[in-house]
Amino acid sequence: MTQIFVRTGIHFADCEAALQHIGVEMLAKGVVHESYPKALLEREAIFPTGIALECHAVAIPHCEAIHAKTPAIYLIRPDEPVRFQRADDDDDIPVTLIIALIVENPEAQLKLLKRLFSELQNPEVMDSLLAAPSSQLGELFRNTLLEPQMSAAS
Repeated sequence: MTQIFVRTGIHFADCEAALQHIGVEMLAKGVVHESYPKALLEREAIFPTGIALECHAVAIPHCEAIHAKTPAIYLIRPDEPVRFQRADDDDDIPVTLIIALIVENPEAQLKLLKRLFSELQNPEVMDSLLAAPSSQLGELFRNTLLEPQMSAAS
């Protein structure tokens, strides 16, 4: 079962600071190997993960499955948008939701990414994730984005 961690009310100077925070936090939670923080930064530098949506922007930082111990998702809703480079061009975009994926199965990672891309295109889904109280954000994410995929797979 994928663990979901949530952090709101946090400020990052830039995308690199956000990624370093993710690396430290996920190591502390025991869901990644020591190699994860560096791998996450390196992958973001080569394959940026900022995604412009209709009304918002998200970033979905992740790295190769070999750096994961157990599946997890770290949802971060920063106080102020964090600038991430877009996945599809060289521009930066102000990201209001960071969804860090820790997946140990590359096939599952691809399925999850596709699902996230399709669901996050719906402005109502994004609005609800941004408006949810932090205590309910993880559960909302699981019920909206994660569980439908899980039940479809079984």
